Amino acid sequence: MKSMSYAAVAAAVMLGAISSASSPAAHAEAAAGLALAQQQNCMSCHSVTRSFMGPALHEVAAKYAGREDAAIYLKHKILDGSTGVWGPVPMPANTQLTPDQAATLAAWVLTLK
Repeated sequence: MKSMSYAAVAAAVMLGAISSASSPAAHAEAAAGLALAQQQNCMSCHSVTRSFMGPALHEVAAKYAGREDAAIYLKHKILDGSTGVWGPVPMPANTQLTPDQAATLAAWVLTLK
């Protein structure tokens, strides 16, 4: 039940974040990013708007917004996992993802700032 509420919050926030974007392509990309995050269980540890087991995704986006290589950096963190960046809980490697899927997720996360 909790994952459904996180998904609903994520969808609402995501759609609100792109409401100013008039491009249907922007809406499609955002929907694809959210769907992929839900399919790959990202939302089991993350929420868009609040810290859960992992950091809120909008906090991740805000932290790396000014970094030129943010998409590449996050792609590698998604694929390889990390320890100690956001606290003591490690993020496991997501070996089930392809590099393209990780890039899609990283790009989507960066739109959430």
